[in-house]
Amino acid sequence: MADPATDHVNTPEEELEVEANYKPPPEKTIEQILEADKEDESLRKYKETLLGEAKAGAIVVEPQDPRKVIVKKLALCVNDRPDMELDLTGDLTQLKKQSFVIKEGVSYKIRIDFIVQREIVHGLKYVQKTYRLGVPGVTVDKMTHMVGSYPPKSEIQSYTTPSEDAPAGVMARGSYTVNSLFTDDDKHEHLKWEWSFDIKKDWKE
Repeated sequence: MADPATDHVNTPEEELEVEANYKPPPEKTIEQILEADKEDESLRKYKETLLGEAKAGAIVVEPQDPRKVIVKKLALCVNDRPDMELDLTGDLTQLKKQSFVIKEGVSYKIRIDFIVQREIVHGLKYVQKTYRLGVPGVTVDKMTHMVGSYPPKSEIQSYTTPSEDAPAGVMARGSYTVNSLFTDDDKHEHLKWEWSFDIKKDWKE
């Protein structure tokens, strides 16, 4: 997370230019992936290992849910402290009523836990916009992380962002709101949610 006082916020034109320059690869089924380059024995074995149980047939973890990607949890991870977790399987409107406390200047990571079922999903990405409470409409930080392509699996899969440093100093302390989006190359919104955190001088405040 960048320092709100010094962060460069991309203009809409810059963001559109980045989007325009990125060309997502064509979506392929598990069968198409296995069929391609099948004459290359080492590559074939690598892909079978990578796809694992998915090559045996459709994997459906939660039959009542038609989605290919089910986002289960967001965790804020700080070394030597218990993970701070948000359950993303219930009423998302209630998430704003709970707030993480982050010590200023601390290094942290964000972990997303999710399930992929039915088909391989291409080009997952995690997008996060942060706003300062009391300063409506002004984005103080934006991050986009390319999560990657994932085959369906019967167990939960995870993605962890690189380390970020929380801003520090009197001006950085306060309450923030975050808009998070889990999407993909085809702009499918697998989950969109809002949560909040407070930056304080110490954990115990």
